[in-house]
Amino acid sequence: MILGSPITPLEHLLRHILDWLHGAVGLPWAWAIVALTVLVRMILVPLTVKQIHSMQSLQRHAPQMKEIQRKYKGDKQKMNEELMKFYRENRINPAASCLPIAAQIPVFISLYLVLKEFAKHPPSGNLEWLGLVNITEHANVGWGPLLLVIYVASQTLSTFLMSTTMDRTQRMIMLAMPLFFVFIVVNFPVGLVLYWMTTNLWTVGQGVVTRRLVPRGPAAVPKKSSRTPPRDDRTPPQGDGDGDGARRPPPKPQPQPPRKVKRKKTKSRR
Repeated sequence: MILGSPITPLEHLLRHILDWLHGAVGLPWAWAIVALTVLVRMILVPLTVKQIHSMQSLQRHAPQMKEIQRKYKGDKQKMNEELMKFYRENRINPAASCLPIAAQIPVFISLYLVLKEFAKHPPSGNLEWLGLVNITEHANVGWGPLLLVIYVASQTLSTFLMSTTMDRTQRMIMLAMPLFFVFIVVNFPVGLVLYWMTTNLWTVGQGVVTRRLVPRGPAAVPKKSSRTPPRDDRTPPQGDGDGDGARRPPPKPQPQPPRKVKRKKTKSRR
């Protein structure tokens, strides 16, 4: 198969890991897929750390990026050039937020090929998940739609938690995408839906941690008016009673006339 040939080594590796989890550890095939998902996400932790750092950088620089977009909104090419320049100057890699998902695509395809082989040559052991559905059957069979509901809910929640730096339009598109993907995922084996559902739940937990780690955006700086005089922090402002609160210099002391000293008259002695 042309699609499977470039990732055949990865397909064999996943099959050996599943065999080990089922044979040596003693997990049923469905739970072996869950354990495989956890192992994959643990291996991708370094990429996840880069993803979190990228989200932090994007959130810290969001006001400057919005200002660039506002300034060049009439010229898309210039806006993209300025944003790329801004990314380079601040060492921001916006693609880092997609690294964990991109790294899982070969795993997803390889697992699909493994489950396809399971359907042709069923291995020994129980292939059912919780006694409800066979992992080699399509997700529209039996209790498969229940997994689809969990998949959509987990995908939506993970997108909600991990898309904090997107604008409103992009975020709404990302939140609506799982509903469109259902029509594609419904034709996948249940084992693949179980894999993606587990990785979504992992992402939900990651999103909860990330929201605690990502600092809040910088506080808005109050705008200064050209009529507002500079304020000396060492001296509190003094008002003159008219409510403007502006500090006025103290009045200069008025010169006082010299005081006249009265001399006492002395009586002459006779």
